[in-house]
Amino acid sequence: MSMKEPSPNTPATTSRAVQFESFGGPEALSIREVPVPQAGSGQIRVRVTAAGLNPMDWFMTSDAQTAARFGLSLPCGFGTDYAGVVDQVGDGVRQFVAGDRVFGGALSRAVADYVVVDEAGTIVAGGEAHRTPDGVDDRTAATLTIAGRTAAAALAVVNPGAGDTVLIGGAGGGVGVFAVQLARLAGARVIGTGSATSADALRALGAEPVAYGDGLADRVRALAPAGVTAAMDLHGTDTAQAARDLGVPDERITTIAAQIDGITPANGANAPQSALAEIAGLVAAGRLRVPIAATFPVEQIRAAVELQAGRHVHGKVVIDL
Repeated sequence: MSMKEPSPNTPATTSRAVQFESFGGPEALSIREVPVPQAGSGQIRVRVTAAGLNPMDWFMTSDAQTAARFGLSLPCGFGTDYAGVVDQVGDGVRQFVAGDRVFGGALSRAVADYVVVDEAGTIVAGGEAHRTPDGVDDRTAATLTIAGRTAAAALAVVNPGAGDTVLIGGAGGGVGVFAVQLARLAGARVIGTGSATSADALRALGAEPVAYGDGLADRVRALAPAGVTAAMDLHGTDTAQAARDLGVPDERITTIAAQIDGITPANGANAPQSALAEIAGLVAAGRLRVPIAATFPVEQIRAAVELQAGRHVHGKVVIDL
């Protein structure tokens, strides 16, 4: 007997979710059929249309010990940034109705047909949702939460403004594309580190490109003889060390992927409350653009993660669902 397609009026009972049966690299990811989750009290269910990838996604799930630090256990989902449409609303929800376009974060469970999030939750506890402004498509909305929050937190530490020259390490990466533009919008001059192949992409964002690697401080000195006044290291510690060599005080240096004694790290969880709405508004107004380097159907999740984990992508990688 041939299988009948469910009629459009019959709600689906199973859905797809990308999961780990064992922690590891992209090879450990698989697409599973799972029951469609249901929104409980104070929750909404989102039909996910796009999920943006971040380095933290594969870092958190690389081994059991790291996963445990983030409260993750097997079987485990994958991905945190999502965008889509509310399709079920639980009791007591006031801010959203079915049909609303939303974006947000749900820790390590976003690459799935459906995600259930709390109306008043956080990325780590229950998941969170924000209204997607008109003029922001779902693929772009799916890139905003983690990278936008992290960039806003980094800016809050160094507080760039008119008269500042800011050195940004890893300027072409997922967080860098936001940090460069936000610093420029704040009135600062931006020098961004990257590979030779990223120079045009950095210029397009408003940064003056400089090659990373040995001799960075000398190359920056040649570009900015009057000096650098602030720095954000979005990759490791090399940019932060170069900034110190250039005389930038520790309180105007921040890192996101490493800790250095005396330097305040930036954590997206500490970003200003209004940061995401402001960033989404800037995108809607055409004042901030998110370069999307590649999109993949969910069936190609392993290839997408391999590309993103190579750390040479200029912009964001997005999964279509």
